[in-house]
Amino acid sequence: MAMEDRETFSLIGSDKLEGTNVYGSDGEKVGYIERVMIDKVSGKVSYAVLSFGGFLGIGDDHYPLPWQSLKYDTGLGGYRTNLTADRLQDAPKYGNDNAWDWDDLGRARAVNDYYSGF
Repeated sequence: MAMEDRETFSLIGSDKLEGTNVYGSDGEKVGYIERVMIDKVSGKVSYAVLSFGGFLGIGDDHYPLPWQSLKYDTGLGGYRTNLTADRLQDAPKYGNDNAWDWDDLGRARAVNDYYSGF
């Protein structure tokens, strides 16, 4: 697939989005986008799952970030969030060993409440 098929000025293919770095408010890398979660009905991206911690992808924690909490920064070539790595430590997360129940409205509310303050 050609580059033009995967990215334009304002659009990016999901396969190219995965692995894109995410930077905190201090400009330091806090992780990378592992996947995006798309609402089946509206077609809008609801969450980006940030992979953070661990070493070389082993032992990473996964943080569902509301999509609107990320802004693309052309200078960094990645997404910026208002969090730092320290503040991310307290955010709702899950590990590889347990599942995140995307249908759990309480979890969705906890994620959205956590990020609404930033």
